Amino acid sequence: MEDISLVSLAILAVALLATGVVAGIIAGLLGVGGGIVIVPVLYYMFNALGVDQSVLMHVAVGTSLATILATGTSSARAHWKRGSVDMDLLKSWWWAIALGVVGGATLAGNISGGALTAVFGVVAVVVAANMLMRKEGAALAEKLPGPPLREALGVMIGGISVMMGIGGGTLGVPTLTLFNFPIRKAVGTAAAIGLIIAVPGTLMSIYFGWGAENRPPFSVGYVNLIGFLLIIPASTYTAPLGAKIAHAIDPSKLKLVFALFLGFTGVRMLVDVLL
Repeated sequence: MEDISLVSLAILAVALLATGVVAGIIAGLLGVGGGIVIVPVLYYMFNALGVDQSVLMHVAVGTSLATILATGTSSARAHWKRGSVDMDLLKSWWWAIALGVVGGATLAGNISGGALTAVFGVVAVVVAANMLMRKEGAALAEKLPGPPLREALGVMIGGISVMMGIGGGTLGVPTLTLFNFPIRKAVGTAAAIGLIIAVPGTLMSIYFGWGAENRPPFSVGYVNLIGFLLIIPASTYTAPLGAKIAHAIDPSKLKLVFALFLGFTGVRMLVDVLL
């Protein structure tokens, strides 16, 4: 990639700090680990700075997963204090989610950046449409199915989420609400699922990106340290604020906000791939 000027680095730094603030609030509000904001911003910021297309989305995804380690911890702790994390479900589900993460991260490390971008866009649009079109209170069943279908759902959530570079909320929240989870309980549990995704996902992003050419400066594997260090403080600080808002607003409005963010980001990413 071309050399980055000091002015470009300064603009990038300000943009990443602002991203951290917004990502933290969204992480606490929606249980999504902030990745739904971080991935597109990193993608467009690094693209503007001339990062090669072959690694552009991989770096955005890997860096986002790394930031979720901190943002997700802060968000999950805030929701846990408010009693909105289903620990019994996590104890029986974590291994299936982690298995999906390993498979998804392996696939992500071996496909093109364009394919990763398409995965992000398609899944985001589909989930947003589901949230907007599904009738209030509509559920597929009264509770989550038993094994092996429940484990299959965990593998799917982990695998697709790690390929998108996001926490567990994007798929976790609609999946849980589909099986009659209250929205606040679903958001809180999804925040904790984000940690199960982020830990192995980050390590595998570093592994698959180790020695890759054309990465932006200060990158360890596919994790860019500039993005990581600037986003983390702001997002960690503001995540509890998002959790507080989540418990103060109407659940239907919370669902609408979640869907609008997903839809907007998904369409933007798909347009970028197609054009």
